[in-house]
Amino acid sequence: MRLQSLVIIPTRPLAVVAFAASTLLLNACGGDGVSPTAVSSQDTPTHAVTIEPPKQANAGLGLPTEPATGAVAVSPTLDSQDPANTPTPSAIDTQPDKTEESAFSGAVGGAVDDRAPEFAKIYNWINSEFLTMEELRGKVVLIDFWTYTCVNCIRTFPYLREWNEKYKDKGLTIIGVHTPEFGFEKVTKNVLASTVNYNLTWPMAQDNDFGTWLAYGNRVWPAKYLVDAGGIVRYTHFGEGAYLDTEEQIRKLLEEAGVSLDDVEIGNPDEPTADSRAYSSDRSIGITREIYGGFQRNSSLQGIYVAHERYYDGPSQTLHYVDPGDHQNQFMYLQGPWTNGLEKLKHARETQDNSDYIGLKFFATSVNAVIDPESGPPFDVQVTIDGRPLTAEEAGSDLILEDGRSFFIVDKARLFEVVALPEFGGHELKLSANSPDFAFFAFTFGAYSEGP
Repeated sequence: MRLQSLVIIPTRPLAVVAFAASTLLLNACGGDGVSPTAVSSQDTPTHAVTIEPPKQANAGLGLPTEPATGAVAVSPTLDSQDPANTPTPSAIDTQPDKTEESAFSGAVGGAVDDRAPEFAKIYNWINSEFLTMEELRGKVVLIDFWTYTCVNCIRTFPYLREWNEKYKDKGLTIIGVHTPEFGFEKVTKNVLASTVNYNLTWPMAQDNDFGTWLAYGNRVWPAKYLVDAGGIVRYTHFGEGAYLDTEEQIRKLLEEAGVSLDDVEIGNPDEPTADSRAYSSDRSIGITREIYGGFQRNSSLQGIYVAHERYYDGPSQTLHYVDPGDHQNQFMYLQGPWTNGLEKLKHARETQDNSDYIGLKFFATSVNAVIDPESGPPFDVQVTIDGRPLTAEEAGSDLILEDGRSFFIVDKARLFEVVALPEFGGHELKLSANSPDFAFFAFTFGAYSEGP
């Protein structure tokens, strides 16, 4: 969908405007328009923004992750390069899963019964030499589209690790296709660090130009395409969940290929469910949607995340904001000077007293924040909940409780687990940093008892 004009929002009530054009997706990340030649990630636009942005969702299983051990192979030729542009993926339009065996349709693409397309425009390979689908013929292949700051992708990692361990010697090959949402997710060293941190040992293709994403007609993170030994797509699943169904399909295709699985037990059929309050029809108390800081997402018809009318006068403006108080769920409020870049909201001065902040009222069990230190030195982000430091029972895994403060240290561009409450509820949250390198991209929220 092309944005015809800049969205102008009233000062009140914001919720009516935003939700007239937006639906909450609880299990997957997606967007409303794909453009492999999207605007530059340097936040210096010379024309109106016309690209609909990706949206992320807010629920799923959160399980602890394990640190990796051992070396990770990286293709040497492109390791240190940092591409300039950030393509924007398309909208979620989930097709129903198909599990019945059927003949090759004659088409090439990501639909069930299509011949799986070749990897296209791959920027780099991690954990592997260059691979082709033709080389993988004879194996069952699970294509997993992901990006490293997508919380919904992170929640699927425990299942991917389990399947890789159980079936890699039985003929299953998992191929991660890392298609970036933000510009910094194109940098090989950032993706590599994520694979090490989450112990993702299978081959990873960096799809920086969305070539493979487009070849499959993909529309969401995470997305799984299961390809049989003959190279035909036999099963798809979009978003979190359906872990038992997916494993059953893996086993089915392996057995069709002549593999005995008598010695391999299928996983636990129980799958988590979100707190029922997250799905309230009253959006003022339901789970908070993902909230973006960048102008590109805010100015879309799915946007209006920042609750200040001046923000929408145009991108790349540095303005001094005053928090009006009386926060509503589903929006972000600013105090102090901030610059509204296309992808990010950046603190516009150095302070000494954490006087400038991002505030919001949220309903969730977990809160995560995507933040980039902008190549500057590490800095602290102070966090308060309901006007006070968080307790040990409320703190996310990245939060430090020290000297009467609760904070986390930003030393690289990634998703930070900030809040992990014992139960679903509504609270006021503030994030503040004295550093002018504080670049905020997105909040994500969860409604499960464990995980981000």
